[in-house]
Amino acid sequence: MSFNTALSGLQAATTDLSITSNNIANVSTSGFKRSRGEFGDLFAVSSFGNSPNAVGSGVQVSSVSQQFSQGNLEFTDASLDLAINGQGFYITKQEATGSDLAYTRAGQFRIDSDGYITNNSREFLQTFPVDADGTVTSTSLNTTNSIKVPASTGSPQATTEVEVGLNLNSTAAQTDPTTFNPSISGTYAHSTSSTVFDSLGASHISSYYFVHDGPTTDTNLAGDPNQWLVFTYLDGEPTDIANAAVDPTVTHPNGTGANVVQKPAVLTFNSNGTFASSSPATIQNVALAQSNGADPLTITHDFANNTTTQFSSNFAVSRLSPDGFSTGRLTGLDISETGLIRASFSNGVSNPIGQLAMADFPNSQGLKGVGNASWRQTTDSGSPVTGVGGTGRFGLIESGALEASNVDLTAELVNLITAQRNFQANARSIETSNAITDTIIQIR
Repeated sequence: MSFNTALSGLQAATTDLSITSNNIANVSTSGFKRSRGEFGDLFAVSSFGNSPNAVGSGVQVSSVSQQFSQGNLEFTDASLDLAINGQGFYITKQEATGSDLAYTRAGQFRIDSDGYITNNSREFLQTFPVDADGTVTSTSLNTTNSIKVPASTGSPQATTEVEVGLNLNSTAAQTDPTTFNPSISGTYAHSTSSTVFDSLGASHISSYYFVHDGPTTDTNLAGDPNQWLVFTYLDGEPTDIANAAVDPTVTHPNGTGANVVQKPAVLTFNSNGTFASSSPATIQNVALAQSNGADPLTITHDFANNTTTQFSSNFAVSRLSPDGFSTGRLTGLDISETGLIRASFSNGVSNPIGQLAMADFPNSQGLKGVGNASWRQTTDSGSPVTGVGGTGRFGLIESGALEASNVDLTAELVNLITAQRNFQANARSIETSNAITDTIIQIR
């Protein structure tokens, strides 16, 4: 009996040594969670209950329990290194369109040759779908998908609107609009320009020239210090404003010295310098034919919805934002603390492409380890609860960081000594029992 009891102690000490050795071996494994051996005593019990003289029968391994405490965060230079600061697991699949789910806190991800985001085990990172504004449309586990990073933004989009916000200096000299010449700086007060795109993605320069309305021989343009004329050009060629009133129609020299008839827009300000109105109310160029086969450009210049003022201070542009874009190549990924993934492109476009899917369990210790710091759902773990970072029980995402192993090396080395001593003590028990048995055998 004593042999079996000591043997169970040897087996338990060996298991404890193995668990401790495994913890030490994975001290540098990202996302690794240390295990703890849990033991229970063996006791002989008869059908009528315990005998008052009963002796225990040894020890057994009750459980090898993983401890899901938070590991330290180690910051890196890779944007696809992701750490969870708090509760939760990433969700992965073995195949891009498969249904075999795994859960991990190891955040070493990369883009494979097909554009998918995968981990070192070539498992596919799962995300929730989002709309064009980056809002999650579903957090159901059934709607997760393997995220694929687009190589480009696809088809170009023609510019239809330019949002303009600026301050026009009220002390700028008033000039005769009929003398305006884009080649002579003294004939206008201010100018600025932006890049716009046609339907084929070709870029063009849209320019604005601002003339502080002054006296002129045209009685319809008698000069108003609170009024500015806006002349628009595309690639150096004058363009007319659609539906402009006849009064602002101006004949002026162009860059070559020849006269040109042009319909500018008119901006009017209040006496306190705030924007009052524009003529026409919607400042839009007439359709601009393109020689490269692209659709004609029709651009709305939006001054009213932005901070356009006339104060006694220097000319300043606070906003000059055209929509539209050409095709662009991927330049990077940005991942927010909630897990929203945005792809940035060389044409300045930034599109949301997915929301990191996260899961948690009622009993994380009931998960089944499958290696590579990954686990699978079991009956003991319960069904996963899904969500996004920073909501409910889920922690925040740290991009450019990894969660280190939660193994305390000092504690493990002490436990290694303890397990070794336990093994030696049980071996001594067997040795002692063997000596006693030899003594009994020698009785004659």
